[in-house]
Amino acid sequence: MSREYKSDVFSMLLEDKANALEVYNALNNTDYTDPEEVEIVKLEKGVSLSIRNDASFIIDMNLSFYEHQSTYNPNMPLRSMIYFANTMEEWLKENDRDLFSERLIKIPTPHFVTFYNGLQKRPEFEEMRLSRAFCRETEEPEIEVVCKVYNINPNHNQGLKKRSPVLEGYTYFVEKVREYQKQNRNVEEAVDTAIEDCIRKHILEDFFRTRKDEVKKMTHLDYTWEQREKLIRKEEYEQGLERGIEKGIEQGTYLVAENMLLAKKPLEEIMTFTGISIEKLKELATGNGMADASE
Repeated sequence: MSREYKSDVFSMLLEDKANALEVYNALNNTDYTDPEEVEIVKLEKGVSLSIRNDASFIIDMNLSFYEHQSTYNPNMPLRSMIYFANTMEEWLKENDRDLFSERLIKIPTPHFVTFYNGLQKRPEFEEMRLSRAFCRETEEPEIEVVCKVYNINPNHNQGLKKRSPVLEGYTYFVEKVREYQKQNRNVEEAVDTAIEDCIRKHILEDFFRTRKDEVKKMTHLDYTWEQREKLIRKEEYEQGLERGIEKGIEQGTYLVAENMLLAKKPLEEIMTFTGISIEKLKELATGNGMADASE
């Protein structure tokens, strides 16, 4: 299953070179000043099934993959590896690099960062490693991907957000949408009010003024999809619970039947009590070494 759009509001923000540069500087304590040094990378192939996709760009031969998550996902290193491989495939073609060349091909240094602002409690900062997903643990993995996760919820990574008005403003916008939703406003009204609030307070004002309609459409799709995913998970959980109960009841019934067989109760009596057919009871008796079960 795929989704119609490949970016959310966060990715829309980082499509702007100046915004991407600002977040990069805030994360890396660098002081690049020329947005034109930023090369935005458009990833045509991806693995994301959600509206959230990576914001990717190159500066000074550092290739950064930034992604936003409102739902915690432990598979970011694997996704990041696929993003990087797909990006490198395109980069090699665009730069006429030959993988079979006798000369070493120098490639941009990759960096993988996730900005988390979901409702589930997560630490201020954590690292996800691809090797943790390996079926067989190894002390020296022959391939590794490290994804750095920054919690940008309120009261988290305040210093980082102070250095980056883009991150701080995005956090404010998301919190306002949630706040208005708690007031029983529908998604459209909550988003629209949050945008107007940001504009009035000069928070990402230019962005919201110029791309207001796109933000409203994108955020509505994002929240609608999240709600749909929650309902699907709830339904799957309930179905699994029902199956578990059914399986438990079935196992319990067979356990009762086994005990009655051991007590040499007549098969007719066991069938009446458990509802298990005579044929099944005979199979059960034979399988448990009770071939002399009474008729």
